[in-house]
Amino acid sequence: MDRRTLLRATLAGAAAWTATACTGTPNQKPTTTTTPPPPATTTTPAPPDWNALKRSLDGALALPADADFTTAFRLYNPAFDKRAPAAVARPASAGHVQACVRTARDSQTPITARSGGHSFAGYSAQDNALIVDVRGLNAITVSQDGTATIGAGARLIDVYTALAARGRALPGGTCPSVGIAGLTLGGGLGVLGRKYGLTCDSLIAAQVVTADGRLRTASADSEPDLFWALRGGGGGNFGITTEFTFRTHPAPPVLTTFDHTTSNAVDLLATWQDWVPGNPPELWSNIVLSSGPAARVGGCFVGGGADLAPLIRDLTGGRGTRTSRDYLATMRHFAGCTACEDVTRRTFTASSRVLARPLPDPTAAVALLDGTTDLDILIDSLGGAVAETAPADTAFPHRQALASAQIYQKGGNTNSVAKVRDGLAALGASGAYVNYIDAAMPDWLTAYYGDNAPRLRAVAQRYDPDGVFAFEQGIRA
Repeated sequence: MDRRTLLRATLAGAAAWTATACTGTPNQKPTTTTTPPPPATTTTPAPPDWNALKRSLDGALALPADADFTTAFRLYNPAFDKRAPAAVARPASAGHVQACVRTARDSQTPITARSGGHSFAGYSAQDNALIVDVRGLNAITVSQDGTATIGAGARLIDVYTALAARGRALPGGTCPSVGIAGLTLGGGLGVLGRKYGLTCDSLIAAQVVTADGRLRTASADSEPDLFWALRGGGGGNFGITTEFTFRTHPAPPVLTTFDHTTSNAVDLLATWQDWVPGNPPELWSNIVLSSGPAARVGGCFVGGGADLAPLIRDLTGGRGTRTSRDYLATMRHFAGCTACEDVTRRTFTASSRVLARPLPDPTAAVALLDGTTDLDILIDSLGGAVAETAPADTAFPHRQALASAQIYQKGGNTNSVAKVRDGLAALGASGAYVNYIDAAMPDWLTAYYGDNAPRLRAVAQRYDPDGVFAFEQGIRA
């Protein structure tokens, strides 16, 4: 039985893999390399020595018999609380991550990284796997030139707070507890994207532990194919990233948000999708279609309210609210929190689509909400700086799209989500965003990666020929 067949059997519920102990000392410095990855191996796996791994991690390894194990791997979504991983590691250094990867590689144990824990499909808490919880790698430093070095486990709200203190900004998502790693590796949509691009567009370099256990620097000049893949190729596919280096931007002194709600969802959707392409890059907006149906438009403008007013007049007729704030206050506004310390877990089901162009039938799109409850379609504008990068220049393929659509259902009603997902595809929105990963997404490889899929598979084959990081919707699956 080959590695991939055996892994699939494991993920389907077969007996847990066992792993050999890794080598190295607890305080071992990570080793970096730019040498070619090794060819595929056929080494027979041996049982693990979890105690040896625990010693190499300075004790930071939770096993099923430990009192804190049931909470050690919990994700944001309680729907995955019944998962049964083999062990949970809490590395404090890149060297610790290397030890974990070598253990998984040598024993053919499934391995996955956990950062913010927001994987929509629960892939960061897989059954029978070694979970590498990188939340301890959360240091944030900002240099005099504005370059920021950020550990893979840092939360977005902590990133924004640290940058704001230095007068800097980074385009990114709005959920405060999302990890910088997952956001960046999938591309990174956000309210400043039209002005500054995706999160991954600000990436200068990344430190990655690849399947051979080596720590590699991926940048334009070092491991360029890996660097290309890390910018939109999705989390978990090519290794475990431990640290990111970003080019940041001067924090805008004033950002203005706006909101307007109406019950006429069809007319608002029709107006919004025709209005978006003509906006300057300083203006990001979205429309939220909700069960009812009802609709709300909102957005974020890099500038003051007086300059925003004429831009949104045709959309809202002058109605709604406008509020100006500084950068950090605006990010807290979109995060829906003030201190943002507590994380309220929520049960949900979600998926996505990407609108390459305006939906041809807004009435049919809104009708997809018929018979649903507590379901939202959050359509976020793209364009601007996102479109300035060619689709093949990074792994993120949706550069020329009008908008992304997140389909979000409170609770676990997968039927409603699938109905809307497939209905939008029938209306021409066939792409999807990998950071809203959906285990039931039809033709997921094409939907998430488009024409970039073949190159991504070649990169995965080069850096992970044995499928150490394979999972159901991994690039090599």
